[in-house]
Amino acid sequence: MHYTPTSYSIAHTLRLIGLCLLLALCGTASAQSGKYTISGYIKDASNGESLLAASIYVVELNKGATTNEYGFYSLTLPTDTYTLKISYVGLATVEQTIVLDKDVRLNLEMKSASIETQEIVITGEKKGASVESTDMGKQTLSIEQAKAIPALLGEIDIMKTLQLLPGVAGGGEGNSGFYVRGGGPDQNLVLLDDAVVYNTGHLFGFFSVFNSDAVKNTTIIKGGMPAEYGGRISSVVDVQMKEGNMKKWSVSGGLGLIASRLTVEGPIKKDKCSIIISARRTYIDLILKPILPKIGDGEFAGNEYYFYDINAKINYRVSDKDRIYLSGYFGRDVFNFTEPGGNFSFKFPWGNTTATMRWNHLFNDRLFLNTMIMYNDFGFTADAGYQDVNFKLNSKVQQATLKMDFDYAPLLGHQMKFGLQYNFHRFTPYQASGSAGSTEFKTTNQDPKYAHETAIYFQDDFEATRWLKINIGLRASLFNFMGPFKKTVFSETGVAVDTLDYKPGELIKTYWGLEPRLSMRFKVGKNNSIKLGVTLNNQYVHLVSSSTTTLPIDLWVPSTANIKPQKGLQAALGYFHNFKDDMIETSVEVYYKHLWNQIEYGENAVGNLTIDVEDQFTYGQGYSYGAEFFVKKAKGKWTGWIGYTLAWTWRKFPDLNNGQAFLAKFDRRHDLSIANMFDINKHWKVSCTFVFSSGQRTTLPVGYFLNEGEPHFIYGKRNWYQLPAYHRLDFGVTYVVIPKKKRKIDFYSDINFSVYNAYNRMNPYFLYIKVDDDLGSAPNNGNSQGGLSFKAKQASLFPILPSITWNFKF
Repeated sequence: MHYTPTSYSIAHTLRLIGLCLLLALCGTASAQSGKYTISGYIKDASNGESLLAASIYVVELNKGATTNEYGFYSLTLPTDTYTLKISYVGLATVEQTIVLDKDVRLNLEMKSASIETQEIVITGEKKGASVESTDMGKQTLSIEQAKAIPALLGEIDIMKTLQLLPGVAGGGEGNSGFYVRGGGPDQNLVLLDDAVVYNTGHLFGFFSVFNSDAVKNTTIIKGGMPAEYGGRISSVVDVQMKEGNMKKWSVSGGLGLIASRLTVEGPIKKDKCSIIISARRTYIDLILKPILPKIGDGEFAGNEYYFYDINAKINYRVSDKDRIYLSGYFGRDVFNFTEPGGNFSFKFPWGNTTATMRWNHLFNDRLFLNTMIMYNDFGFTADAGYQDVNFKLNSKVQQATLKMDFDYAPLLGHQMKFGLQYNFHRFTPYQASGSAGSTEFKTTNQDPKYAHETAIYFQDDFEATRWLKINIGLRASLFNFMGPFKKTVFSETGVAVDTLDYKPGELIKTYWGLEPRLSMRFKVGKNNSIKLGVTLNNQYVHLVSSSTTTLPIDLWVPSTANIKPQKGLQAALGYFHNFKDDMIETSVEVYYKHLWNQIEYGENAVGNLTIDVEDQFTYGQGYSYGAEFFVKKAKGKWTGWIGYTLAWTWRKFPDLNNGQAFLAKFDRRHDLSIANMFDINKHWKVSCTFVFSSGQRTTLPVGYFLNEGEPHFIYGKRNWYQLPAYHRLDFGVTYVVIPKKKRKIDFYSDINFSVYNAYNRMNPYFLYIKVDDDLGSAPNNGNSQGGLSFKAKQASLFPILPSITWNFKF
């Protein structure tokens, strides 16, 4: 029988997973005599939500375990009597005595701590997790923490909150795009319920697509990426949606200056099935619609912009061993313009769609399976018309995924994970078509590109000794670029010289790679440790953009015969130390990252839609290095952190900058973030943030020459100029409304007042060149010649912006 590389890889992957599963089941069946397992699920008693990273601590052994993202845990211990302490920040600790002479299923629902004893916390990590675990560059962000941070125009944004962490740089003023340790924006794996999100921005990137009312928690991994994650070479941002209240129906929402949101959740059947639906929409268009016709001569009357998104999730508990989840996201931005009189019109919608179906199955007390089927897409359409001329441009990326993750806990302090992932990709490049009167036209080289991506992985997290803990993993990936595909080949003069035509299912190009991962924790004291991490990653899909913002017209392309996969190697070393019973956490991490097969537009790229866009790319390498300093106060009425990054980010392309290395446009030498949150009393809460970063890099002219009276600029070395430093202070005040009399229906309400850019700093958004030709005999200062002068002008975006938001829940 003949196998194509794709069919062979899938068949081989399934055989390997079957072998691993068989070994795990056999290992469980032939467990050592006298050992039994305590396992179960930990949930929040108030709403039935599963608790991620709840701690199950065995007092007698001074060891423990944590729950996975579905609240499941497993402990295998010798026969004896044990005292378990189950804890989760903000919830009352549960203490349970277990006589372990058989396998025990222990499911718990944890109640809120009393108001007198409850402490304010800013993460959901177990006690000492930052010191004890092998995790490096990992932070878990609770949605309560994001809500406490002052927000632009009152819109809570988890992506902007992540930018306050060391090693994470923003894409620009008010932008939700981000860069991690010198990596590009496409090198971040952003997941929503495990479905990939290709574009994270609303309003051209100024707000993220994640509705805070639908989000449960967010985890970012900057270094030491575990083998279960792949497909990107820089970082992981894993956003998990709420599951829906299993106990009672509730409604929550908020009214802000530019948008409102509403969430409804509750049990379809109590403790069995729940649902959550969350929606958000801006209403700038509704506010401005009666105003725009009165501005000037009414030329703005045809403008219309708004965005909306909807999150939905169903959670069904089939039995104690099986659970099913269905979740989805649909979001759109819509920009329309019609010239008064109707001669010119422009429509520009864009957005993301994701869908996830999960099945959790518990084979036995030690082996847990999570199976997922996912779909996601992102696309845009630009449709313009002027009299009898019409033009349409669109692009789209689609992905369907099958993923299976196994969690196996053979012994206490030993956690294994293995699984497989298959992605089917469909990339639609820039497709342009139009008409002028009776003449119609469309571009060539606009056929979709298809690819199959397969990966298997194995990772093992175990305590080698009392002072050494190791997480070792290996991921193997295979990428096949397949037909159908047709491409017209052009000469340097733009003449079509050949046509490449591949049939459906025909193999065009294959890439594969091994991706080893290693993290080690060396315990050097009760509250301090040293960690080391080395990761190698492959990335087979790429984003090509000439902008630092998250724009909808940015193009995603697959690896092809011309475009090789990106490869990233990162090494990091860190020191972690906690003080005062983990109230204060500190860390210092240094890193080095090397990147191969980086992609940029060539110097002479002209945006010709008749030419395959990949023929306009150039390829090179990149490297970055730096140090990150982090201090966090995690408990008490006052919480917050200080993060500082000192870093260098370089790129080197043979065809750019005369082959010399240059600083990347998102290079940040210094980056400082300070976040503070303080609960004054039960009514009042205050918060403030301060950020400072070195200015972005850009390329400006250093001279010019005249050709037929028109100035033509001469540009200096790539990214030679650095914009002025960026700094900003934000603060917020929240007043919690507490009714004087107790009501039949619990009603929560608060009013949040925030100020963005409190001291009205005019931060640079971009620079533009202004040419003056009426200077007479102005002296020649290097930027003027023969009465002609040019200078760089700064454009700023946001002045001081106050906002007010009313939030409610009942």
